[in-house]
Amino acid sequence: MRLSFAISAIALITRIRGAPSNAGRSGLLEDRAVYEFELDYDGLDAQEAFSWSEHTGELSTQITQTSFKVLETDPSVEAGEKRSVGWYDPRLRGGRMLDYATPRLGEPLNVIISAHSDPYVLTDSGLHMYAKSIDFSEECLGLHLGNLQQADLGDGNGKTDELFLARQYYFPVWGTCWESVAGGNHFRAWKQNGTLANSGAWFLAVSKEENSGKQHKIVEDGYNVGRDLLVDRASRVSHHNGMWWKAVVEWNEDDLLKPGAEGINHNIAQDGRVAILTVQRI
Repeated sequence: MRLSFAISAIALITRIRGAPSNAGRSGLLEDRAVYEFELDYDGLDAQEAFSWSEHTGELSTQITQTSFKVLETDPSVEAGEKRSVGWYDPRLRGGRMLDYATPRLGEPLNVIISAHSDPYVLTDSGLHMYAKSIDFSEECLGLHLGNLQQADLGDGNGKTDELFLARQYYFPVWGTCWESVAGGNHFRAWKQNGTLANSGAWFLAVSKEENSGKQHKIVEDGYNVGRDLLVDRASRVSHHNGMWWKAVVEWNEDDLLKPGAEGINHNIAQDGRVAILTVQRI
């Protein structure tokens, strides 16, 4: 059995035999307040945990009793940060829950597909396949008109272009072409997979838009409406190409997103709710 341990650097300094007196001020400790280790727990004497090598600046399993605790977080995420439902809060590392439709304004990332979902859904091809099951598909003839939007998911990748723009799939083959003309629901997707927060979750910006005659502007209350339409469809059994799916929905209320229209593209208010989907294959 392998366990991840976190050791408080401050507590650690007082317990390590032979640690240099300035260890607590070293760059290693200064940059990271908590150490994380992957250890083989089988046969480990609880009295033998870690020691400081003055020559190499490394820690090893040679010392007296020290305190440690089991973590559930990914090693890339600092101890004490909660991993909530298979995703990391982008704001904790400089990201945000609005994408960048313009340099100043953004559209809400109002749906998260949790990393606790079926692994296939977390792949690029899997998301495309799942999207078809809930009545979305690639753009008309695979052509993209307009600018790519960006998002910063706080995972160390900075601002990245959308990976997938899906439109409402009214009917087979030409369905998304009709959406481009008549308007309807659509979403843009980004994956949280940088080295600082590698959850693998999908973050979606979902909205309902006007028809082409109105330049595809977002309809009144379109961020809330678009999100709710997608969630309603995802929470019911769906299928495509022999694969059957159903999502469990959890709501984040007024925490990740601030309600209102501040900073929102088109100055359309949204309610601050984020739907967190755990998509399971059935």
